[in-house]
Amino acid sequence: MRQDPYGRSQYGQGGGRRGGGLGNLRWIILLGFLVYGGCYYLNNRVVDPYTGEKVLIDNSIGVEEEKALGLQAYEEILQQEQPVDPNSQIAQQVRSIAQRLIAKVPEVEAAIAAEKGTQPNGNWKSFDWDVNVIQSDQANAFCLPGGKMAVYTGLIPVAKNADAVAVVMGHEIAHALLRHGAQRMSQQKLTQIGQMAGAMSGMDPQQQQMVMAAMGYGYLLPYAREHETQADEVGLMLAAAACFNPEEAVPLWQRMSEASGGQAPPEFSSTHPNPGTRIQNLTALMPKAMAYRAKFCPQGAAK
Repeated sequence: MRQDPYGRSQYGQGGGRRGGGLGNLRWIILLGFLVYGGCYYLNNRVVDPYTGEKVLIDNSIGVEEEKALGLQAYEEILQQEQPVDPNSQIAQQVRSIAQRLIAKVPEVEAAIAAEKGTQPNGNWKSFDWDVNVIQSDQANAFCLPGGKMAVYTGLIPVAKNADAVAVVMGHEIAHALLRHGAQRMSQQKLTQIGQMAGAMSGMDPQQQQMVMAAMGYGYLLPYAREHETQADEVGLMLAAAACFNPEEAVPLWQRMSEASGGQAPPEFSSTHPNPGTRIQNLTALMPKAMAYRAKFCPQGAAK
C-alpha cells in the first residue's frame, strides 16, 4: 500500500487518476522544454558566409565575447605551457607563415562568399592576431576565437615543410573564421535544454544516459566532424591563396596517420574524420585549391 503526500491510502481508480495526473504533468513539462528548445534553435540561426548554410549561433554570443573567451584561454595556456624564444628561428618561421595566411583572409573570405551567394561578415577585422610556438611533443596547433594561435613543436617533424605547416595553421585559422567556438557553445546550450527536458520528464538516469549517447552518435559527433571538414576546406584555400602548395595536405595526413600509430577511434565515435576520409576529401578539393593558388598567387610558387 502506498501513501500519497497527505497520508491517504491509494487504491484502485483514485490512485490511478493521481498517477495519470503526474504523468500528464511530466508530458506537459517535456513538451514545454521541446517548444523552448525549438524556439531557441529557430531564433538563433544565421547564415554562415563560408558555407552558405544556416548555423546555430546564440544571439547573445557576440564576436567580442568570443574574443574575450579566446584571450582568457590563450593566457591560461601560455601560463601552463612553455613558449619557445620568440626570436628563435622556428618562432620566426611560424610567424612568417601565419602572416602570409592572415594577409589572404579578406580575399579568400570574399571569394568563398561569392561562390556561396552570401555576404562576407568581416569578423576577422576585429581579431587581435598573435602566434606562439609551444615546446611540446604534440603534433598539433590551434587558433582560438579572436586570432590567438599556437603551434606545438611536435608538429614540425611530422609536417616536414612550411607548406604542410601552412595547411595545418590554415585549418586552425578557419575554425576561428567560421566561428566554430560560438557554434559549439550554442550547441551545448541546446544539449543542456535536452538534458533538463529528460530529467523533468521523469526519465531515470540510465534512460537519460541512453538518450544522450544516441544524441552524441547521431548529432553531436557528426556536428563536430562537419566542423573539421569545413575547416579543412577553408584552410586549404587559405594556404593555396597564400602561395603555399596545397598538394602537401595529402602526404601530411598520411604522415599524421602514421605518427598516431593507427590508434584513431572509429570515425562514428570520433569528433574528427578518420585520416582516410580526410585525405579523400582533400584530394577532391585539390583542383579548387590549385585554382585559388593560380588566382591569388600569380607568381605560382611558394616562397
